[in-house]
Amino acid sequence: MDDSPLAGRVALVAGATRGAGRALAVELARAGAFVYATGRSSRTSGASEIARPETIEGTLERISAAGGTGIALRVDHTQPDEVSALVERIRADHGRLDVLVNDIFGGDRYAQFGTPLWTHDLAGGLRMMRMGVETHVITSALALPLMLESGGGLLVEMTDGPREVNTVYRAGVGFFYDYVKGCVDRLITSLTAELADEPVTVVGVTPGWLRSEAMLEAFEVTEETWTQAADRVPGFGASETPAYVARGVVALAADASVARHHGAVLTARQLSDEYGVTDVDGSRPDCWGVIRDLGWEDQPLGLLDEYR
Repeated sequence: MDDSPLAGRVALVAGATRGAGRALAVELARAGAFVYATGRSSRTSGASEIARPETIEGTLERISAAGGTGIALRVDHTQPDEVSALVERIRADHGRLDVLVNDIFGGDRYAQFGTPLWTHDLAGGLRMMRMGVETHVITSALALPLMLESGGGLLVEMTDGPREVNTVYRAGVGFFYDYVKGCVDRLITSLTAELADEPVTVVGVTPGWLRSEAMLEAFEVTEETWTQAADRVPGFGASETPAYVARGVVALAADASVARHHGAVLTARQLSDEYGVTDVDGSRPDCWGVIRDLGWEDQPLGLLDEYR
């Protein structure tokens, strides 16, 4: 097996400070790509409004530890001037961009679950839309010309949920969270049509129940003790590390016939089925399979084996 299937490629992971974005940057670099990892939380300029300890410099340290190469840059993707400067830097440094991953969000802090539009905090909801939708539009609009100049590539839109979930209203998450994720799904549809005759493949990718830094803290467990949370919340038994979906995206990027997936929205498990990638423990979690088969609530104990 080729340990560097992306050697010579240049990738931009927009929103790479933590969670899936951090893992995506690390795994793309591990596979040989030169990775531009961007985010707002920095040791030099301070934390973003999310107010978490992870930094973009920490992501670069993990890239280096994985034997990869890249650069970490503080970029606010709500600001077109900053994104334009980022793209120009990539053009000057490498003259190409082969993989773009839009993983920017951070709007969870503004989510008010179970809250309809007319009682939801409006300022917070609009900020969530800006962080989860405008950032993706801005970055795609400004980076796609370089990708086309490079002869094409892969544009990955990270989302939350497969298409059948986001085409209907998601009860309980509040108006704005539902709206943002529906907009990302529509963005994939629109770009799929507009790039139909161009050499850029657009694919939506969703992790399942992600054991991000924040999620582990919320359940008061660590990556080593996470199964204790599954004893309390059965569905957590089908959760996954951020590396699982990141490995799937690497396989997508390395696939010479990736264009067959143009316009699809794929789950981490579907990528596992397609390419044979596994989570770090060798399992193949299927969070969305749990929801498909058993619903969102009242899931029975014992999911750890059946959906892994």
